[in-house]
Amino acid sequence: MRIGIIADSACDLPGDFIEREHITILPVTVQIGQAVLADVRNEEATMNFLSGETGARAFEAETTPFTVQQVHDLFLTKLVHDYDYVFCITTTRTRSGIHDNAVQASYTILNDYKPVRAASGNNTPFMLRVIDSQNVFSGVGVPVVEAARLRAAGESPPRIRATLENLASHTHAYMVAPDLNYLRNRIKKRGDKSVSFLSATLGTALDIKPILYCNKGETSPVGKVKGMANACKRLFDFTATRVEAGLMAPTLCLSYGGNLDDMRKLPGYDHLRDVCKAHKVDMYETFMGLSGLVNVGKGALTVAYAGNEHRFE
Repeated sequence: MRIGIIADSACDLPGDFIEREHITILPVTVQIGQAVLADVRNEEATMNFLSGETGARAFEAETTPFTVQQVHDLFLTKLVHDYDYVFCITTTRTRSGIHDNAVQASYTILNDYKPVRAASGNNTPFMLRVIDSQNVFSGVGVPVVEAARLRAAGESPPRIRATLENLASHTHAYMVAPDLNYLRNRIKKRGDKSVSFLSATLGTALDIKPILYCNKGETSPVGKVKGMANACKRLFDFTATRVEAGLMAPTLCLSYGGNLDDMRKLPGYDHLRDVCKAHKVDMYETFMGLSGLVNVGKGALTVAYAGNEHRFE
């Protein structure tokens, strides 16, 4: 059985992995003023888009996921020909409309695919399952990597589905936000009040960096550390302890809102890399996608893994 995997462009995974595993990307369109770009996870295009005046107004960005019709058309023009069973893994429905759009599209796709496949001489059934990752950014990458690993191991679609749904609720993503004022302006535009004006002002003045946490579709602050380098080290060190404790999948995903060489120079990174190597955990590192960058700002760091819950202290 030919199994396909789809993720939206807010899923932070390296481009070479996406290409090698033939992961289909559902773009998210980002508009800042009159400037518009479809996020297809192109680092150069992303950085060029977030430069000059456009970059200065990035917190005003409007993001638009693939519509129901666009998802429907993508499947019927390509995916129902290429695959027999497709897993569509999306950013948490609490933060993006792509999950609900994909679910709505799935009803019409399953009604319309038969004549399309029959026209190419294929009369076998086609199946589609939309999986809510219940996470964001690198947190979406964890179940996508696991889906590819299970597919390569020859696991059946029911087995893959059960594993992904269980993994989603046990995936933990953490983020260090470099700019509290940017983050406050952005979440204010989205109607979120989790970072107040006072905390943003004081945090910026004192160089305090928040550490945010996402699991089961809910996000919340779990720590505050003085200085970006110190905050990243605390997060790297904490993550190393979780790797040592044992993960549910041999995968650690990292994304960074800038040059990856700068991320690798952060204190604590080398130790985390060595711990992952010792415990045979694969590290997947990538630049943060455009839709992520406009939501949290340049220079943000995210780390995600699947395992038993153990909150950052």
